[in-house]
Amino acid sequence: MVTGASRGIGKGIALELGAAGATVYVTGRSVTDGFLPGTVSATAAEIDQAGGQGIPVQVDHRDDQQVAALFARVAEEQGAMDILVNNVYDAPGSAKWLGKPFWEVGADGWDHTFMIGVRSHYMAAMHSAPLLMKRSGGLIVNVSSPGAVAYSHNVVYGVAKAAVDRMTADMAIELRAHGVATVSIWPGIVMTELLQAIPADADGKRILHLPGEGDYDLALAETPHYAGRAVVALATDPAVVDRSGRAFYVADLADDYGFTDIDGRRPKPMILRGG
Repeated sequence: MVTGASRGIGKGIALELGAAGATVYVTGRSVTDGFLPGTVSATAAEIDQAGGQGIPVQVDHRDDQQVAALFARVAEEQGAMDILVNNVYDAPGSAKWLGKPFWEVGADGWDHTFMIGVRSHYMAAMHSAPLLMKRSGGLIVNVSSPGAVAYSHNVVYGVAKAAVDRMTADMAIELRAHGVATVSIWPGIVMTELLQAIPADADGKRILHLPGEGDYDLALAETPHYAGRAVVALATDPAVVDRSGRAFYVADLADDYGFTDIDGRRPKPMILRGG
C-alpha cells in the first residue's frame, strides 16, 4: 500500500512497486483532476501498464473510519501485507506557511501538518502491523525529510518530520521481534506536479525559491521514481532489518544498492545535510 499516491512522490513509489510486479493499493482523496493532475484511478491504471496490479481506493487519511475500512478491505481481499509506504502529505495546502515564523504559522499550521503528516502515518502503521506480521520480511517505509535534523521551511515542518523519524525508530524496536522493518527515507527536491507548475524564467530554467533557504535549479531535481526505486531496493533486500529504525537519503540508498533515477542520473541532495 502507498498512501497519498495519486501524484508526486507517492505515485512514483507506487509505479516502481508495480513495475516490480507488486499488487499496490493506491490511496488518496483525488478521484478527479483538480488544481493538480492525478487521481488514484489514474495511478492504478499506470501500475497495471507497468506490469503490476493497481487497486485504487479513495481515502481521506484524516478520517479514522475510512482508514479502518481500508485495512479491513485489505485483510479480506489479501489476508496479509508485505509493504506499507506512509507518504500522504498536503504539500499544496502547506505551501502558505513556507518561510513563516512559528508565531505566524500558529495552531492551524501545527494541526494541519501533524494530522496529515504524522498522525495519518501512525494510524496506517497501527492498522497494517497485524497484516505485516503474517508474512516474513514485512516493511514500513515512512517518507520523511532532512528537515527532521536541519531547519527547513518552518518550525512545524521540522518538528513533524522529526516526529516521523522518531516514530520510525521506536516502531522498529517493537516490530523487530515480529520480523517487520521500519525505515524512513529522505528524498531530495523532487520534480512533482506541483513543482512542474513553476514557470521557466528568461533563461529557460525552472527555479524553486524557498524563502530563507535558497534558490534551486529544478533541472537537478529528482523524479518521483527515484524514491520509488529506493523503496523497491529496500523491499527486496533480505537484510533490510539491519536498516530498521533509521533514516536514509534516497541518494545514499542509490549509492548503496546501485540504482539510478529514470534518466540514468544519481541526483544528490541539493539541500545541505546536517544543521
